[in-house]
Amino acid sequence: MTLQEKIKSGKFIVTSELGPPQSANENVIRKKAKYFKDNIDAVNITDNQTAIVRLSSIASAVIAIQEGLEPVIQMTCRDRNRIAIQSDLLGAAALGIKNVLCLTGDYQKFGNHPEAKPVFDIDSIQLISAVNHMNKGQFISGDKIKTPPELFIGAAANPFAPPMEMRIIRLIKKIKAGAGFIQTQPVFNIDIFKEWMKRVRENGLHEKTAILAGVMPVKSEKALEYMKKDVPGVVIPENMINRMKNAGGKKEKRREGVKIASETIQELQDIDGVKGIHLMPLIWEKITPRLIEESGLISKSKGGSNG
Repeated sequence: MTLQEKIKSGKFIVTSELGPPQSANENVIRKKAKYFKDNIDAVNITDNQTAIVRLSSIASAVIAIQEGLEPVIQMTCRDRNRIAIQSDLLGAAALGIKNVLCLTGDYQKFGNHPEAKPVFDIDSIQLISAVNHMNKGQFISGDKIKTPPELFIGAAANPFAPPMEMRIIRLIKKIKAGAGFIQTQPVFNIDIFKEWMKRVRENGLHEKTAILAGVMPVKSEKALEYMKKDVPGVVIPENMINRMKNAGGKKEKRREGVKIASETIQELQDIDGVKGIHLMPLIWEKITPRLIEESGLISKSKGGSNG
């Protein structure tokens, strides 16, 4: 079954992320693919994440398909105008890619080409709407498409960026525009996420799209401290940082990071309306099989249902 079919069936979904290399080495994708095969339902291929040049998301997705994975290409608005975006989407569909995650994109100043000119011709909500219309046979211009792409549309959500009311409004707009699944930013503060999910349920949004809660395993307290200080919309409890600090050496810290992520996954599975988990290993793809096993996701990823 495809990702879309699995979501419709009620299966508890497990997705993850694969970061392409800063080179033309296809074997990097093939090696990383081994960590995901038979463990997850689909894998996101990031699109020049943090505005750093990497192997094309679409090209990487084709290699992932060859390795037996179902890819979700990320499509950002940072680097392409509406002409290039629609062209790439047609190309992706023609190559057998079934899923797209629509993102605005990280600003270029965060990457290794800060002098690059950003495009942002359209934003993520407009991109979702554009893909939805393309699926129905129409370009943004209004011209007809003889062979529509038929892409399953995903979007991102950040439950932690204040004000929460605005986060819900944006989520509603993305769902109305055509988002069939939502992958959230990583959950570190479970209480805030529970409040966000409460509002999601109050608006009936969990019945209109599949909410996949983000989980990011980290290797050290430095990673948590960096995100807390420098990444907007990330809320990290102090006790989590202290757990990592007190874990011991490098090996012990990594083990504690996996333990924290596993505990988070187990809590997230019990929240009404959460239809799956989106793992975000961030250049630590090899930890995926272990994290899935330790968190108890392995039985779900093999075909279990959340009822």
